[in-house]
Amino acid sequence: MVTSVNLEAQTAAPGATAPPATAPAATLDPKLVGNRFSPLTWAEMNEAQRTMMRHVLDGPRTAAGGPFNVMLRSPVIGDLAQELGAQVRFNSSLPAALREMAILMSARHWTAHYEWQAHKSAALTAGLDPAIIAALAAGERPRSLSPAETALYDFCSELLATKQVGDATFAAAKAAFGEQGVTEVIFTLGYYGLVSMLLNVDEYPLPEGVQPELQPLP
Repeated sequence: MVTSVNLEAQTAAPGATAPPATAPAATLDPKLVGNRFSPLTWAEMNEAQRTMMRHVLDGPRTAAGGPFNVMLRSPVIGDLAQELGAQVRFNSSLPAALREMAILMSARHWTAHYEWQAHKSAALTAGLDPAIIAALAAGERPRSLSPAETALYDFCSELLATKQVGDATFAAAKAAFGEQGVTEVIFTLGYYGLVSMLLNVDEYPLPEGVQPELQPLP
């Protein structure tokens, strides 16, 4: 039994039904990774944790790496958070390259090495210019930005740096993305800020052989 997990309020009641046949305890292996938070196995999870993990694995994601091992320590809140993340990442009205650019800006703000590594790959696949990614990694404004990229960069950088957005910056973002898009940019920064904090507190490891790319910002 994992003593670091508070099971008091979430352990299944006596006589509770077993997990469905599609996810037997003896065979489901989420292959979780962690550091300060030891990776949980299926057998160690209570029913609330198993429910959250089924939702992660049955959703649009292909694996359970990243923040989910930490989220499992509070599985009801974690389940709500992972669902928000799925909506932000897979159902956003923002074009994929711009969404990934916003995620990278959040990862850079928090110097979240795993988040940066994972979404740098996703950003390149989505077509974001490698020169933009390199500038973001260095903490610099990219030299060549499209109008939409400019609106996104200005909005995200101003919000992250000053905790506010001026009228001109807001108007430019609204013109580029609409009110829905502006709101989804905020959701994206918020969710991936949460993910970055979870990973940083866990000191989540990078894949074997991968070195941290981000240097501390001044």
